[in-house]
Amino acid sequence: MEYETQKIDEGIEKRGLPKPLHKLSAEETERRRASVMIGSDILAYAERFMREEGFSQLLPVLLSPITDPLWPDPAAGIYKRLEFDIYGTTVRTMHSMIVHKLVGTSLLLDRFFVVSPNIRLEKPERASTGRHLFEFSQLDFEASGASSGEIRSIIERLLSGLIEHIGTAEGKRFELLKGSLPKFKIPFKVYMREDLEREYGESWEDELPKHIEEPVWIVDLPREFYDYEDPKTHRWDNFDLYLPGRGELVTGGLREFEYEKMVSKIGSAGVKAELYTLLLELAKERKIKQSAGAGIGMERLIAWITGAKHVGDVQAFPKIPGMVYEL
Repeated sequence: MEYETQKIDEGIEKRGLPKPLHKLSAEETERRRASVMIGSDILAYAERFMREEGFSQLLPVLLSPITDPLWPDPAAGIYKRLEFDIYGTTVRTMHSMIVHKLVGTSLLLDRFFVVSPNIRLEKPERASTGRHLFEFSQLDFEASGASSGEIRSIIERLLSGLIEHIGTAEGKRFELLKGSLPKFKIPFKVYMREDLEREYGESWEDELPKHIEEPVWIVDLPREFYDYEDPKTHRWDNFDLYLPGRGELVTGGLREFEYEKMVSKIGSAGVKAELYTLLLELAKERKIKQSAGAGIGMERLIAWITGAKHVGDVQAFPKIPGMVYEL
């Protein structure tokens, strides 16, 4: 164990990855404390904002037979999917609560949000990207009858109000971080995915953040079966929000709700339909309502606002791909 710990410490130091709490210097501890406290304020503001928008807060789901397939999303980089048996049933760690959101807005509440812990074992080579974690939280929300444009507007207003609030409330802590708040205007510019592919090629996700100075929306992204695809134009009514120098912060869109389209897309994607039996049964019975929603990566949001080099630097206990710290 001592040898393994030494190897981890050497890997952290060599690659410039976030240190565990007990390895921080006094100055580094002060900066970590400032980041975590600003993050606490960001989370509190976001929760207040969502309630004022008419969203009720639900508690998260950690284990379920059903979770986000993360396929065929090209941005997914899953190293291993965690599943195990409890009470004779196979369950999985939550990748995202998307299926629960579809069912929840159809059968329980029209508008709700969850601060949802997600476990996605990212590929170890993603440790040094500064953007990836294997355990993180999303501000996940969904609204029955909403459009993807309405969801984007909610997010723009949330980010705009959040920056203003943090600038007023967290000035002293920002002095410790020696950073400056992001500046932008809303509404954000909107780019078509196919236009970016023509300009930057297949690696547009990596290239785009190098060429923007404010957040931008990307729309029409071929993705999982639960995002809406227009049967006539074959365009996807969904979106990502990209940050300058950092990449994706938000994923969301309008949702599929028709049984036949879900079944067809699950089949063409090679996803196991038996994992989504309940959702498909509800859709077949026309109990699934159309909704729209999104998930905001909270560590990425906090890192962007505080200027942290790595998203693990805003976690009290970093969860870096390929690295298992003692806490």
